[in-house]
Amino acid sequence: MSTEAQLAPPKAIPAPSAADAHAARFVARGARWIFMLVLAIAFATPLLWMLATSLKSETDLSAHTLSLIPQHFVWSNYGQAFTAISPFLWNSVQLAVINVVGVLVISSIAAYAFARLEFAGRDIAFFFVLATAIIPSIVLLIPQYIIFQRIGWVDTQLPLWVPRVMTPVFGTFLLRQAFMGLPRELDDAAKIDGVSIFGIYWRILLPQVRPAVAAVAVFTFIESWNDLFGPLIFINSTNLATLPLALAQFSGQYFSTTTLLMAASAISILPVIVVFLLAQRYFVQGIAASGLR
Repeated sequence: MSTEAQLAPPKAIPAPSAADAHAARFVARGARWIFMLVLAIAFATPLLWMLATSLKSETDLSAHTLSLIPQHFVWSNYGQAFTAISPFLWNSVQLAVINVVGVLVISSIAAYAFARLEFAGRDIAFFFVLATAIIPSIVLLIPQYIIFQRIGWVDTQLPLWVPRVMTPVFGTFLLRQAFMGLPRELDDAAKIDGVSIFGIYWRILLPQVRPAVAAVAVFTFIESWNDLFGPLIFINSTNLATLPLALAQFSGQYFSTTTLLMAASAISILPVIVVFLLAQRYFVQGIAASGLR
């Protein structure tokens, strides 16, 4: 072969056609939908089974354990379950309300101070507030228990809301981000009109960050409502037990059958769903406006 032979120029790679690009987008979109469908089924199946079981008789459950459609709908399960859990339900409602109100008050005032007021060491103080969030709560459990036992707080509701209300790190961070997104001209105009610092916080700025407030309220409510570990450690008396603790520990005593236990579990998740649906619009706005700045 002659050394002077020249290599043929490489062939140009044809650009993908519009049809190929459309097919690729269709496949990618289909794969995403299939993935989301699989996740939806994985998350929804236990919930549907719980609801179906709560409406079955014990005989129906024994004969058709995995069936999602009861042979006969036993609505009386919910009446019996509600009667059994009503004291614990009231305890959980009380704690949730105290936690939500307390966290909103403390975190909004702290966030306003960190975002709008000028004082020495402000940024350093905020750094230490955020630093406490990296400490696992399990690490603090033994010191907290020793302290609460010495001051007589064990077997009371105080350990279930005082620490959460006095250290609202997440709420402070989220509301601080929301306050920082408001123009400084609002403060300046209010000061010219003679509005006090508290008046600026309460009348001018706080109404502007209602979506972030709603987000903090939803997170706090869910955290308080689903708290099992705190009541398990600090509560000994049955009359002070919360709903998660009752479902976990007293199922054999208060719920003689699996169907009643599933009915009680369905009732326990209803307040969370209702709160989220009521605050959904503000919740999404608050996360988008505050958490991503």
